[in-house]
Amino acid sequence: MRFDLITIFPEFFTGPLDHGILRRARETGLVEVNVKDLRVFTKDRHRTVDDRPFGGGEGMVLKPEPVFEAVESLLGCRAGEASRPSAADPKTAIVLMSAAGKLFGQETARRYAQLERIILICGRYEGVDERVAEHLATEELSIGDFVLSGGELPAVLVIDAVTRLLPGALGNEASSQNESFSGMAHPESKALHPGGRASSPPRVRRAGLLDFPHYTRPAEYRGWAVPEVLIGGNHAEVAKWRRGAAIEKTLRNRPDLLPEE
Repeated sequence: MRFDLITIFPEFFTGPLDHGILRRARETGLVEVNVKDLRVFTKDRHRTVDDRPFGGGEGMVLKPEPVFEAVESLLGCRAGEASRPSAADPKTAIVLMSAAGKLFGQETARRYAQLERIILICGRYEGVDERVAEHLATEELSIGDFVLSGGELPAVLVIDAVTRLLPGALGNEASSQNESFSGMAHPESKALHPGGRASSPPRVRRAGLLDFPHYTRPAEYRGWAVPEVLIGGNHAEVAKWRRGAAIEKTLRNRPDLLPEE
């Protein structure tokens, strides 16, 4: 199993991967973990990875270019406009650690343990340009209903949860079958997760909606344009669009947050 981590803080992973089951799994060759510095894939002298969001708002958003190019450098291919770069390889997952993602649970860990490679994109700041979630990542994941500063720690938790399910990772193979959540019929329920969301600011609003999608420069990237309403300057229309987009994303990723009819 190979894990690739894309982050602006590569030094973060120096400690967490060097202990316990993860250390042994790496030493025996059961898993391989590679860390990529996102700033390497920038082209300006300041190594800029973020920009202000279209439509206004606080915080900064990770730009799409370095994220796309980092993933493509790992896969050795370019993302097509109509399909994700991993579409031809069902044994590879490209996972965006995101506060607006689906909840990660034991069933997802078991599914990931059947793969050969997982690329984990660690979000930071206000979030990541939505085109990464829509056209690059195969899945968008959160690890729970609370706020963290970024996706690095959640990525480590995913690696740990998946690694311990690999044959040979534990001294007693029955351990992974008899521990918490191993027999849950619905392991994705939010009540089961003591983990944390994988981005910076709070993403679940008081109304029970996920945060709206964010976009930043460039306004058009590989044929994927930023929604016109965000560039038009009409704040009322921007607010209306954001609420509708938030409802749509909540329905798609976290319908359990919406009130029952």
